[in-house]
Order: sequence, then C-alpha cells, then structure tokens
Amino acid sequence: MKQPHIIMISADQLRYDVLGKGFTPYLDALARESICFDNAYCTCPLCVPARGSMFTGMCPNTTGSLINPWEATDAHAGYVKEGIDNLYTILERNGWDCLHSGKQHLFTAGKRLENRSDLKIKWLSTEKTYREYLKQNQVRIPGGPQFRSPVPEMLDRTHTIFTTCSNADTGCYEPGGDYYFDGYFTAEALKGLKERDRSKPLFLSAMFLAPHPPFEIPEPWFSKYDLEDFELPENVGNWYPHQSPLQLYNVTGALGTHYRKNEWRESWRVYLGLVSYLDRCIGQILGELKAQGIYDDCLILFTSDHGEMLGSHRLFQKMCMYQESAKVPLYLRLPDCEAGGGRKIPDTVSHLDILPTLCRYLGLKTNPAVEGRSLLPLFYGDTLPPRPAFIQYDGNSCLSAYQRCVVDGNYKLIMDVFQKETFFELYDIAEDPQETVNLLFEHQGWETARRLYTLLTEHMRATGDSLECSDYQLEEFLQYIAK
Repeated sequence: MKQPHIIMISADQLRYDVLGKGFTPYLDALARESICFDNAYCTCPLCVPARGSMFTGMCPNTTGSLINPWEATDAHAGYVKEGIDNLYTILERNGWDCLHSGKQHLFTAGKRLENRSDLKIKWLSTEKTYREYLKQNQVRIPGGPQFRSPVPEMLDRTHTIFTTCSNADTGCYEPGGDYYFDGYFTAEALKGLKERDRSKPLFLSAMFLAPHPPFEIPEPWFSKYDLEDFELPENVGNWYPHQSPLQLYNVTGALGTHYRKNEWRESWRVYLGLVSYLDRCIGQILGELKAQGIYDDCLILFTSDHGEMLGSHRLFQKMCMYQESAKVPLYLRLPDCEAGGGRKIPDTVSHLDILPTLCRYLGLKTNPAVEGRSLLPLFYGDTLPPRPAFIQYDGNSCLSAYQRCVVDGNYKLIMDVFQKETFFELYDIAEDPQETVNLLFEHQGWETARRLYTLLTEHMRATGDSLECSDYQLEEFLQYIAK
C-alpha cells in the first residue's frame, strides 16, 4: 500500500477563537475538508514542553520536558529524555523523506533535534538559520527592547531573578515580509517541497512562529485591520474577583496587568493581522501541494502548540490554564477526504493523541509507553470512552510557578501553586466559556471539584509529578473559602 504524504502544520500562540471569522480564509477552507476537534487541549501552555508532547504522545512529566531550557541552572528540565521516540524518528525509520521548516523547539537528549547526527532530517530552516539569513542581508530581527518588559522568575526554586519577555506593544516592521520570521520559513519550505525526494513519501513539519509576539509585523498586515473590524471578547481587560491571585507572580500577570482595556484593542488589531499573515503562508504551502498534484494524497494536520491570553483575564502570553491559553485548534484532513470533511467532533482530546492517531492510520508501531490514544475510530462514526485532558505548567524558563489542570466534559478544575500556597478554580466551560465565575466561591460544584481533584492527583502520581499533592489540599481550600 502506498503511504500518504504527511503535512504537519503548527502555529505558535494561536487563539482557537479567532478561526472561522473571516481572518483565515485558507485555514477555514482546510477546516471544511477536515475532521475538526472542537475540544482539543495542549498538555502544557508553553512552547518546548508542548511540542515534546505533540511529537511523542507523552505528557511533560513522562518526557521530562517541563520548561523552556533558557536558564542553564534549570535547563535539564527542558529536554525530552533519551530513548523516547518521536514523530520525526518514527517516520524517518519507516521511509519518509523528512523535511522541517520553521521554529524547532523539540529538544531531545540534552540537545536540539537538528544537532543530532543520527538523524537524516532535512533542516530547511530553523530560528538559527533565520538569524544567519538576516545577518547575511544586514537586516535586524523583528522586535527589540521596546517590545519586551521585565518579569520575575524564580531560579532553582530558591531565588528570584530578573528577565524579560515579549510584551503586547505593537509596531510596523519596516524591512518587510521577506525578512519576517514566517516569510523566510515559508520561502524555505516551498523551496524544500520543490527539491524533495519524489521517490519517497513526504513528511513536512512546518512550524510557524506567528502569531507569537513580538507584535512588530510587516505591511500590509500591520495595517490590514482597523480598530472597528472586530469585537473584543468580554473577558479582555477584566480581572475577575475569584481568579487566582497567584497569577500575579507568573509571567502572564506580570505582563498583562499593565494594559488597560482600550490598549488591548490595538494589540488585538495587530495580532489579527499576524493571524492573517500566518493564514497566507499556510495557503502558499497548500497551493504548492496542489501545484505538484499531491494535495489529495496528503494527510494534513493543523494545530497550535498552545493559545494566547491577549488580555483575557487581564493576562498576556500563555502559561496558564484558561481556555484562551490551553485550548487549541486541531484539524485533520485525510487523503481524498476519505472520512468526510467539515465534521466537528465534540470529544475532549489532547495533543497526546496526535502521534498514536497518525501511527495507527499509517500502520506504524508506537512505544507501549505512549499515553495518548488513537482517535481513528471517531473518524468513521464510532465512539471512544470519555477521557479527561490533563494540563500542566512548571514555570517558563525556570522551575517556579506551578499549575495543574484537568478538563472532564463540561468542567475544568485548576490548581495554581506558588511557594506554599495553593488556589483552586472550578469552571463550567459549557455555560461559562470565558471562565468568569469560579464555582467554588459560589458554593457550587464542590462534589464535582472533589471528583476532578481525585482524577488529577491520580494522574500526577501515575506520571511521577515532582509537585507534591496531598488528599487534603482541596479540602483545606474549601474550608478557607467557607469561612
């Protein structure tokens, strides 16, 4: 049997709720041909550990990739452990011509994947080659000090350090689209598609940076939308009375609370321009597949590593468990649309399920330790037993601010931990999708919270979570708010 070409496309920091509203015509067309999962979640709202799970089918506790390994002291916690298979290694071993263009944040066995000599992946472009490209052309990288703000992080769980992260400020990148991150990544991907080994099935990993900040973006995308062209979600710019105050110790709160509601509108205007720029880049890749006559022979998967708060709950960036950060788009188009396009599947699913689903469809073996499950039965009208999604966060580039979350059906329980303090939130995400009412403080859903907490702690123990949890933490919190 002839194996299909596989095109895996990922955005970075894309909110699920900006799709299907006219900003993304190419992705909307792809959705009409795809099976779309309406309740898909990342395993961690942070770039490196999220991709560790996407490509291995294992949660961060299992892979060992918990944070972005930017600070040397805690960098050991950013790498997928040695000996764990990933989608690249599986497909290369089974005969696919593996190409990668774009952001490369799958770090394995103590090094970046592209630095491993045992792999024959064609690295068309990475962030390193992008910087080299700019240097050759004497062009500056987008962003700069004015697009970064100071934030605290706790190094080695013992002391606070000063660092900076991208803020929500906006500007026009004058060098233009040819020198912007995704303009370069797209050009290299198109070149690689033209020069691929046509005797083998193709695997293209197209990992875009957009719409990740900095929000200094090129024309015409910077000016594409006016402030009147969209409506802000109701929760943008609002800090709700019973959301976790521990967020103020995290990057999201340190960045987001400085902006007023009217200032968020400008950030949204430019963010949506960047979303449309991403859409055009994806359209160019899909257009090349059609030009080569292989589009209908492709299995195309589209997702985002995580979302973006963009002012919701008065927070910025990701790194938290609210829907805007943790929920992701997930489209899967089968060759010749064999399972029918435009189907929406309401089941709760996880990025853990990507690898086992692809491997089962392709008839490839996976490691028995893989924690995700194949979603293939859902493609053909069968059912799967309901299964909760678990999400975790262990800090940005340091092991510090901890959050754990379980989503089960219509309910979400969040556990936020900083130092010796724990704060819980419970939301009915069907009735309250913007998570404005923490049901625990309404003295509602306490039994639901207890059930979810049991699921969460059982998962943490089963996966060897380093965060200690007792059977009494939730009860102590409930007693506190009952006073």
